[in-house]
Amino acid sequence: MIWGSMFAIIIGYLIGSLPSAYIAGRLLKGADIRELGDGNMGTANAWRELGARAGIAVVISDIGKGAAAMLIATALGVPLPVLLLTGLAAVAGHNWPIFLGFRGGRGAATTIGVLVSLMPQAMAPPLAIAAVPLIITRNVILAGSFLFIPLPLFAWLLGAPGAHIAYCIALPCLVGFTHFITTRHAPAEVKERGNS
Repeated sequence: MIWGSMFAIIIGYLIGSLPSAYIAGRLLKGADIRELGDGNMGTANAWRELGARAGIAVVISDIGKGAAAMLIATALGVPLPVLLLTGLAAVAGHNWPIFLGFRGGRGAATTIGVLVSLMPQAMAPPLAIAAVPLIITRNVILAGSFLFIPLPLFAWLLGAPGAHIAYCIALPCLVGFTHFITTRHAPAEVKERGNS
């Protein structure tokens, strides 16, 4: 079981490390997406800099990475703590990908994929709620707040185990932390592009 657990976590990280937005940037513009727009290797920046179709492809891919990691771990029959670590590893892989010098995105879409796989019923209502501010404002951070803040409440109301509730608090906190450090330490010219 220990080898299966290690395999699940490592595979989760490697799947998370697959740089969807980076690949799209290279294919469509011959450029590093991390040098465009706000410098983030995620869905919103891909949408703005590469177009709607690329943005949709990136978000589907990034959500799929989180879901795939969880599905593989589930198929391996790993215990719950390892399953949760696998999801964390997938998000960490997206944020700090081994293939790109550990400089990636912020992990919101991959986190959604992990949490949808873990607790689909609890995720459905806040996803529907978050779609409204996303469509109206196109502000990903605002939409993420409408998604992740009420999620623990929905999980609790639906009788999710305590570990799941704690996890759906902790994993989005990693997204927020990554957003903070990447924004704070971004080069001045990238910050200026992102604010324009």
